[in-house]
Amino acid sequence: MHVEQFHYDLPQGLIANQPAAQRTDSRLLVLDREGALDHRRFSDIIDLIEPGDLLVMNNTQVIPARLFGNKETGGRVEILVERILGDQCVLAHVKASKSPKAGSKLLIEGGYEALVTGRQDDLFALQCMGETSVLNMLDKVGHVPLPPYIERADTELDKARYQTVYAEIPGAVAAPTAGLHFDDELLGKLKEKGVNIAFVTLHVGAGTFQSVHVETITEHQMHSEVIKVSQVVCDQVASTRAAGKKVIAVGTTSVRCLETAGRSGVMQPMQGETDIFIYPGYRFKMVDSLITNFHLPESTLLMLVCAFAGYNEIMAAYRVAVEAGYRFFSYGDAMFLHRNPQAANDQT
Repeated sequence: MHVEQFHYDLPQGLIANQPAAQRTDSRLLVLDREGALDHRRFSDIIDLIEPGDLLVMNNTQVIPARLFGNKETGGRVEILVERILGDQCVLAHVKASKSPKAGSKLLIEGGYEALVTGRQDDLFALQCMGETSVLNMLDKVGHVPLPPYIERADTELDKARYQTVYAEIPGAVAAPTAGLHFDDELLGKLKEKGVNIAFVTLHVGAGTFQSVHVETITEHQMHSEVIKVSQVVCDQVASTRAAGKKVIAVGTTSVRCLETAGRSGVMQPMQGETDIFIYPGYRFKMVDSLITNFHLPESTLLMLVCAFAGYNEIMAAYRVAVEAGYRFFSYGDAMFLHRNPQAANDQT
């Protein structure tokens, strides 16, 4: 399949620049296995999940990863931390009129300094100077790393709303956005109903917004992200499947965790990195249903949901969503999808 096959036209006005007034206020487009669509509210999700089903959520925590400052020579720089390597070391994107050289200093707002120690491909290796830790510096002067399609400065509201209510482990520079629709009240109701919840970790990188620059999707080199899937989660998935209940991934990041750990057909605990690239023709082994937001045209995430629910079905659903005025991307509305067994036969 070619990248252009995953294009759709989206009016600029349908890109959500602000979150809904309440997390559960978003709309929910439900796509069943036969391709039928149902327009719901996200709070209706409780009616779509059965007792004994397992919700798998990504508990990564978004760090305030965007920093501003200057080079020693005075030029402005914008830093986006991609990955924390240690207490004082990071890999980061650095935007400047001229790339800083190894050995130079970056003077960061708030009186902090970072030393450029080298490069890894497009990323710069930076080391905080003095006794300040990376997380302390980010907490003091970092900004919420809003996606590039949200063309405004971050606000105090974003600190709370560009974060899931169950975020626990710092490390992401983009939110696992399907989880943004859940609040504590809804989670409580799901637990009361008998729905089980499991947590995996995938630290979302800026590569999630990376464009696909090849013509044929099989030529795309997927970015790598840090994940952790515990034995507890493996046991929860196994017992759910043994009971004939559904494993429901909350977001594409949870899908990538589950399918990476379950590549053999049996869930195995793992901690490391994944560069799994899921596109039409992929045969899912672990995930039965998926809660997800609407994704960018020609993106790897759109390819993943097409692989899950069917290429024709998803592209048709997106056209309906545009016509119906759904809100798109990180702060936008959501979909509830069921795995379409026929999707694995889609041509690649």
